Amino acid sequence: MIRRPPRSTPKPSSAASDVYKRQILGSEDAKIEIVEYASYTCPHCATFHTEIYPRLKNDYIETGKVRFIYREVYFDKFGLWASMIARCAGPEKFFGLTELIYKSQQKWARAGDDAAIVTELSKLAKVAGLNDQKIQNCLEDTDKLRALVEWVKNNASNDDIKSTPSFIIDGEKFSNMGYDDFSSIIDSKISE
Repeated sequence: MIRRPPRSTPKPSSAASDVYKRQILGSEDAKIEIVEYASYTCPHCATFHTEIYPRLKNDYIETGKVRFIYREVYFDKFGLWASMIARCAGPEKFFGLTELIYKSQQKWARAGDDAAIVTELSKLAKVAGLNDQKIQNCLEDTDKLRALVEWVKNNASNDDIKSTPSFIIDGEKFSNMGYDDFSSIIDSKISE
């Protein structure tokens, strides 16, 4: 029997320790752990989150079979801004706002200049209940921003992530795939 490596979430610096806890869904006792590496500006990640993830969530995460951890990789400042805004919504709204960000990626990511992109992301944040001041404070929190970038960079380096979306399923790295392949891998690991 192959044993999976122990679960561990790298410790972020104290300046940003509260922004990482909300990236986890599913039972702590789940047999399978999936870590997704994604970028809010990656079209393939948006496809995964709008088409495949809802089925995985329904069939495996909500049933207690999978513990799901979401981690970003930043390819550009726009993805970083989206990440900061998703985190500002708080742990209970992180995944809901993440879903909105991916569903409307085509609109906000191509809104034009920096100000237009921030305006579009702010509209999504307001749906999650954030006001203008909270959004501005969030985007201007340079301590959390730096700590987040450092933590994300370390995670991606430790797991040798070169593209998104990438997945670590019980310690084994996989690239983007369809639902049937995910399901097959998860079912195989559950039966081990």
